[in-house]
Amino acid sequence: MTSAPPADARGRTRRSRGDSRRGDSVFFNLSRGSGILLLVIMAAIAGFLAYRSFLALGKNEGNFLTTFEWAPDAAKPVFGIAVLTFGTLVSALIAMVIAVPVSVGIALFISHYAPRRIAQPFAYLVDLLAAVPSIVYGLWGVLFLVPHMDGLTSWMDEYLGWTYVFDQSSSGVPARNLFTVGILLAIMVLPIITAVTREVFRQVPRMHEEAALALGATRWEMIRTSVLPFGRPGIISASMLGLGRALGETIAVATVLSTNSQLSLHLLDPGGGTFAQNIALKFNEAQPLGRDALMASGLVLFVITLLVNGAARMIIARRKEYSGAAA
Repeated sequence: MTSAPPADARGRTRRSRGDSRRGDSVFFNLSRGSGILLLVIMAAIAGFLAYRSFLALGKNEGNFLTTFEWAPDAAKPVFGIAVLTFGTLVSALIAMVIAVPVSVGIALFISHYAPRRIAQPFAYLVDLLAAVPSIVYGLWGVLFLVPHMDGLTSWMDEYLGWTYVFDQSSSGVPARNLFTVGILLAIMVLPIITAVTREVFRQVPRMHEEAALALGATRWEMIRTSVLPFGRPGIISASMLGLGRALGETIAVATVLSTNSQLSLHLLDPGGGTFAQNIALKFNEAQPLGRDALMASGLVLFVITLLVNGAARMIIARRKEYSGAAA
């Protein structure tokens, strides 16, 4: 028979359990309050943008979705987002097509190929690129990237011009176009995608990798069968983070891109525009109606961002079986 613990010990145990439960309750309420606060802030932003958009759209003389012109302060206000929508989506798509494969390759090199003495400095260097201000990227783009794009655009016009998309109808002008902007955005989002993807690859269970190697798989076969399936949800999440920055980038795009109200499928021709760039360039000089119109375009960008992130969450939810760490 074991003797019962002393009364003071039982009391200390009860107090300890009570403190732990109170701590759990406080932490739970703080976490729930933080989540509710985030939803309230998002709803407040959406409500403010919707209200200002309603004021502007009621005075618009054109179709907001299909009009190319942006003149909300004219005698007859006319403004539309056709050019802005095209420029925003196309430049972001170009950036993602370039950045995602390169980022995955860099992440694999750092996590599975490079020796530790090389991987660590290389990882720090890639992370450091994320801290470079947007204006620095913009200045580098307009002073270095644009002048050196002539050879590439000429080559693409000669050999890929048959696609119409890469047909350069106006030669001899600086390459301040959506294709150049897409390359610049790819460089800017590359550190974000690489950093997240690298950390996901490092979480691959060691047993999965060793089992593949023990069965005679080469290093690439091990990566293809163990690492990439495990990291697929992480790659998608990292890509969506990068896409969010590409959609909302302002200063760098405004510095490089030559704006006009013409919508052209020739990506190598100067011109175009994005939502963020248009807001940044025209907000200070806009009249009250013009600012409301810019708010309306900001609401569209807000909705696009929500739809993109929602689609990413749906994709990840469907592919949890690949992660190897599903709950």
